[in-house]
Amino acid sequence: MEYRILSNGVKMPQLGYGVYQVTKEECERCVLDALKAGYRLIDTAQSYFNEEKVGSAIKKSGISREEIFLTTKVWIEHYGYENARNSVLESMKKLQTEYLDLVLLHQPFGDAYGAWRALEDLYEEGKIRAIGISNFYVDRMVEFVNFNRIKPMINQMEVHIFNQQKQLKEYADKYDVQLEAWAPFGEGRRNTFDNEVIKVIGDKYGKTTAQVMLRWNIQRGMVVIPKSTHYERIVENFNVFDFTLTDEEMNTIAGLDTATSSFFSHQDPAMVEWFVKMVEERKKNNCSENEKKNW
Repeated sequence: MEYRILSNGVKMPQLGYGVYQVTKEECERCVLDALKAGYRLIDTAQSYFNEEKVGSAIKKSGISREEIFLTTKVWIEHYGYENARNSVLESMKKLQTEYLDLVLLHQPFGDAYGAWRALEDLYEEGKIRAIGISNFYVDRMVEFVNFNRIKPMINQMEVHIFNQQKQLKEYADKYDVQLEAWAPFGEGRRNTFDNEVIKVIGDKYGKTTAQVMLRWNIQRGMVVIPKSTHYERIVENFNVFDFTLTDEEMNTIAGLDTATSSFFSHQDPAMVEWFVKMVEERKKNNCSENEKKNW
C-alpha cells in the first residue's frame, strides 16, 4: 500500500474501497471482501444508506479499528451547525465507532459554512481525525480554503481519464488539499474499460485497463476509491502497486482529457434545482415516516 500524508499529518491509504450504490443486502459482504483483500480505507456516506452495514462488517472483520481509515459524508439536508453535528454523531453510532478518520461535506450547496463549523468543532474535540469537502469545484474550494478557520484537508471529486481535473489539482497542490477521486473509471461511461490507449499500456505490463487507470491516478498523487461487488475485481483493483507507468505513458493518458464530466455539472442551474427538489422530497418523506411512528 502507498499512502498520502494530509496537511494535518494524518496518514491516509492511497487506495480504498467505496460503497456508493452498494445495496444494504450486499454491503456487509462487500466490505468484508475488501478488508480480506487488503483494503484499509473504506468510504461511505449518509446518503448511501448503508453506514450500519459498513460498521457491522468492520466489527465482524476482526481487524483493529486503528488499522482502518473510515470515511463518511454529511448530506445536504443535514447542513447547518446543529444538524450537521448531530448527523455526524448519529453516523458514528451507525458505524459503531467512537471516532471517524475523515468526514466530508458531500455537496457544495445549502448552509455549507454552518456545517463546516460543526466539523471544525468535532475535529478539535478529537471525534474526527480529518475533515474535507466533496464536489467543490476549484472556485468553491479556493473560497473554502481561505474563508474558514480550518482549511479542508481533502476534496473528493470526479476524476478519471476523461475528466482529469488539471486546474483543480494545480490549486489543490497550491493549498495542500489532497484530491480524492470518485468514479475513477468514470463508471465505464465513454467506454473507459475498452479504451485502446489504455489497453496498449495494460498489455505491456500484463494489467487490465482498470488497473492502469488506477495506477495512473495514484502516480498523480490522487487517493482513489474504486467500487465493485465482485470479489475477483475487488482483488484486481487492489493489485496496482507492482508496476509503474513511465513519464511518456503518463503524458499519453493525460492527452485523453476532455475536461468534462461524464455525469453532470454542479454549476448547471437545472442540476442545482434537481438537488433542491430531492432534498425537499426526502424531508417530506422523513416527516411522513415520523408521523407514522407517532400514530
